[in-house]
Order: sequence, then C-alpha cells, then structure tokens
Amino acid sequence: MYVTQPLLSTHKKESFSCGKAPLDKYLKQYASQDIKRKLAVCFVLTNKENEVLGYYTLSNASVSRGILPDRIKKRMPPGYHDLPATLLGRIAITQSAAGQGLGELLLLDALKRSYDVSMHSIASMAVIVDPKDKQASRFYEKYGFITLQDSGKQFLPMKTIGKLFSNQS
Repeated sequence: MYVTQPLLSTHKKESFSCGKAPLDKYLKQYASQDIKRKLAVCFVLTNKENEVLGYYTLSNASVSRGILPDRIKKRMPPGYHDLPATLLGRIAITQSAAGQGLGELLLLDALKRSYDVSMHSIASMAVIVDPKDKQASRFYEKYGFITLQDSGKQFLPMKTIGKLFSNQS
C-alpha cells in the first residue's frame, strides 16, 4: 500500500531520477525552499527505506475566464475575470519505479486532495496543469484534461473530479 505525505527533511531524495533534469533538480534543490516560502506544497511517495519514488506539487492559482472553453465559460459569473484554480505544478516518478502505475496513483491523489480542499477549505473550480512536453500533455489528456485556448495549459473541472470520487467522499 502506498501513502503520500508532505515532503520532510527525513525523506531520501538524493537518488531520485525521473529522467528529466528540471524535475530531478526541483525535488533535490528547490522543493523545500518553495514549501518554506509557501509557494507550493510537495507531496511524496516513498518506499520502506524512505526513498522518494515520486512526487507532486500543489499551489493556488487562477485561470483567466477568457481562455476557458465556451461551454465552461457560460456557466461562470461574467463579473469574474480570473477564476480560482489549483495548480498541479510538477509530478514525477523515479525511473526505477516506472511502469508500476505510480504516475496515475500520484495524479489521483493530487486530484483527490484538490477536490477535498475545494469542497471544505478554499474554493477552486478546476485543477490546472502546464505540461512541459507532448508526452506530459498526452498523459493528462488520458485522464480527461482539456487544453485551454492559446496557453498550452490543460485543466480538469472540479465538477468532473468530484464525479471520480463521489462514491468515496
């Protein structure tokens, strides 16, 4: 059984390697700083030796009403130029754990956390991602993320996320 938890100084991240240098460097050098500065929260998945197998970050964000698809835009109040969202900033799995479904596990964990917070603590109408390449974009599309006009970002409405977890909440 896997459990995600906030990144702590006791987590072993030195050997983490997902094959994408910026994601490796972020975990090893910047994640703890971002946490201290309240820029992001980093959640990790570890093995029995406390080595990080994967991680993701969440932050508050906003999305411009103007880039939303018309079917979503028409349901939003016209007085809101920017709408509250949750940013799934980074997500990565170490190469040694590739092919075990941990990417999907981390994504679902991030969506569940985001949904729960949006229902009980801080409003958010969607989870936003900014895929860095086509491979990442395809990964998110597989889970229903919609590409936003002229930005390359993708989003999944909180209403859709709620349907994923409606039997579990």
